[in-house]
Amino acid sequence: MADAKQIEDKSKETVDELAGSEAPLLEHLVELRKRLIYSAVAIVVLMAICFIFARNIYDALLVPYLNAVPGAELIYTAPQELFFTYLNVALFGAIFLGFPVIASQIYMFVAPGLYKHERKAFIPYLIATPIFFVAGAALVYFVVLPMALHFFAGMQTEDIKMLTSVSEYLGLAMLLILAFGICFQLPVILTLLAQIDLVHVDILKKGRRYAIVGILIFAAFITPPDPISQIGLAVPMYLLYELSIISVRMVERRRAAALAAQEAGLSSSSSE
Repeated sequence: MADAKQIEDKSKETVDELAGSEAPLLEHLVELRKRLIYSAVAIVVLMAICFIFARNIYDALLVPYLNAVPGAELIYTAPQELFFTYLNVALFGAIFLGFPVIASQIYMFVAPGLYKHERKAFIPYLIATPIFFVAGAALVYFVVLPMALHFFAGMQTEDIKMLTSVSEYLGLAMLLILAFGICFQLPVILTLLAQIDLVHVDILKKGRRYAIVGILIFAAFITPPDPISQIGLAVPMYLLYELSIISVRMVERRRAAALAAQEAGLSSSSSE
């Protein structure tokens, strides 16, 4: 009797959760629009603030270049180029600082359609997301970008000097920082998918060879055509893929242990 009652209560809870997760398409679109508006407002506000400090952000982004090419100067070739460069720098700062806001808005959009245990699974990853993003950006700033600049500067000769446009250098730096920051979300995304039982460790193991090919193609597409940047992105992404396998295995072991404990509790209650 107790076993039947528990099954009935669990089925009612499942029905309630399913009913709560259903929403008409129009409500989903309205919710999506609201989250997009919130994200856009946050980016615009942060961009206005970052534009005030655009020179400071510019100076910080310039450090890897000056360390790699001592004494070099940046130039701009159009009257309006420096102004639009500061605008781009402000937008970069807004995206960088607003990334946690965007991630939280994504969570708030998908949370109503999830079960309770799936919503709880999202919380730790909202914390891990900005940490991995900053880790990817730091790898570019301190390692990949200086190495790439050394490579490019080493191609100079007595007759051919590198005169870098300020917009081209900052465009390269900001692209790499954002690209690495987003790519470093790989273990977060795969572990989160494992939490809601959409990804399994066996699938990731069997897909290693395809993952390597995909990572190499992606690195060649997203980075400049130099081996340092491409290897600098491909190697960490593969290591993150292996880290994802370990993390997904831990999630599956934890789920199996919880299921075994639940079954043991049900059997003990039924025996009573």
